[in-house]
Formats: sequence, C-alpha cells, structure tokens
Amino acid sequence: MTAQLLLLLAALLLDRAMGDPPWLWARLPHPVVLFGKAISLCDRLWNRPMTLSDGHEHSRRQRRRNTLRGVFAITVLLALALAAGAVLHWAFRLAGPPGLVLEVVLTAIFLAQKSLLDHVSAVAVALRRNGISGGRYAVSMIVGRDTSALDEAGICRAALESLSENFADGVVAPALWYGLLGLPGIMAYKMLNTADSMIGHKNEKYRDFGWAAARLDDLANWPAARLSGWLIVLAAAVNDGRQAAARTLAVMLADHGLHRSPNSGWPEAACAGALDVALAGPRVYNGERVNEPMMNAAGRRDISAGHVVRGLMLIDRAFQGLIAATLIAVFLLAAG
Repeated sequence: MTAQLLLLLAALLLDRAMGDPPWLWARLPHPVVLFGKAISLCDRLWNRPMTLSDGHEHSRRQRRRNTLRGVFAITVLLALALAAGAVLHWAFRLAGPPGLVLEVVLTAIFLAQKSLLDHVSAVAVALRRNGISGGRYAVSMIVGRDTSALDEAGICRAALESLSENFADGVVAPALWYGLLGLPGIMAYKMLNTADSMIGHKNEKYRDFGWAAARLDDLANWPAARLSGWLIVLAAAVNDGRQAAARTLAVMLADHGLHRSPNSGWPEAACAGALDVALAGPRVYNGERVNEPMMNAAGRRDISAGHVVRGLMLIDRAFQGLIAATLIAVFLLAAG
C-alpha cells in the first residue's frame, strides 16, 4: 500500500506539472476515448428504448428488460476495465523500474487537475478579452447547460460549479480509487464515470438502460465528494483564515442537499461558502429549464471573472491539500 501511495503521489505531481499534452493526444487515442467507444458499442448492441406504440403492460416489461440490459452492459464494461488494469499492473511490475514510470504516467493520464484549471481559466480570460460572447463560448466547452443566454454572472457561476464538481470526480475520486485498488480501481472508476456521462441521463433513451451506470457512479463518487468538500474547507482556511473556513463549513453542511445530485452539492456548496457567492439556481439543459434553489443564497450574486480566478486559487490549494494528505498517509503507513 505504501508503494502504491508513492506512485499516486508521483502521478499527482506529474499531472500538476504536465496535464494532458495536446500534441500527445493528437497522435494517440486517449484511454477515455477508448472507454467511450466500448460504451457506445454496448449502447448500440443492447439499448432498446421504449417506443410510443407499446402498450402499457408491454412497455413496463420492455423497460424492465432494458434496465437489466443496462446492468449487464455496465457489468461487462467494469469487468473489462478491471481486467485491463490488472494485466497492465502485472506487466508494469514485470518491467521493473521502467514499468513503475509507465504506471505513474498512465495514472496521471486518468487525473485531470491541470486540464481542469486550464479550461476554467480560459473562461475568465475569454470574459476579460472578448466579453460575454467569448465567455459564453469558453464555458460551453466545459458545461452541458445552454449558455446562449447567460450573462456574466451566469457564465461565472457555471464555471465555478464545473470547477468544484470536476475537482471531486475528475481528481479526488480517481486518486482515491487508485489509492485503494491501484490501476484496476482507477480504470474501473473512469469507465464508470464515462458511462454515466454518456448513458446515465434521465431522458427517454437512457432512463432505463443507463439507470445502473448512474446509480453506481453515485456510489463510487460518494466518499470523494465529501472528501473534496473538506479539502475545500481546509483550502479556505489556508487562503483566507479561520472565519472563511467556518463559513465554508457551515454552507457545505447546510446546503449540500439542495443539489439534485447526492454528491455534487458537497464541493459546490463548499466552493460557494469559501468564495461567499451564490451558486446553482435555475438553468437550462437541452431546452428544458431546471429549477433548483441557490446554495449560499445570501452570498453575492453579481459575480465576475475575478471570482473565477479566486475559485481557481481555491481549488489549486485544495489539490495541494490532496497531495499533502497522500504524503501524510505514506508516512503513517511507513511508520506503522
């Protein structure tokens, strides 16, 4: 376990330094792209959404069968990811020191700290250089909501929500699963998380087939979401002092349940408290308005690019906390 955590520490530092080099993925397929192709294949083979001509009883049976097909699909996908991770781990160990380097590189590929900060930073830069139109375009690259009618505050809210949520499921969760289960753990998690983003929707096509993927993703992200919230609380304490940390903690504990997700509310509410801004609220996805209450409703609502920059500093500090926590775990295990 100590050696595994040391490899994780190296991967976290490598991701912080290098991120995802565009020149590399212009020449090679990213592993997540390969996961996506496998998920798309399962979708084509086994997804049988209900048709309007089906009778009520037949529709209920068909939906039940489609749910079972979805369970089977995600089981197959996770088994493939676990097996691939185990084979790669075995091969890297046989290769000796070069294999350890390759495992660190592969693990870093599945982390997304630098790329997350880069993409969100691009929103603040676009707002300052190109105004609302530039900000809308930049934020549309990282969120699924309709950005065409967003004002500056809406753009910044979307960027901060994406920043905090993806810190949890793009950085903390894969790091946690690697720490627990090594390469099989991080590869299975990334397969599950990719499946949730592709088929875990609540529309007619995926409501049944994607049900198992969505529920398992909620379960897999449960510990990381809460850990990420606490890391943001600690980051607020380091950046802005005890009073900011107390406010962050209070908002996180009070408002995390206002989010539609059982997990995303933890880092998002913590971010809202740390920056003392209001996040979430009504927004539009695929032409459909989603009404949700504001987290930290008493916080500032006329937020700007400067708040996005502060959010980037906050999450970067939280990432440093994750590195410190990993290092502490290494020392504790070595001492024990």
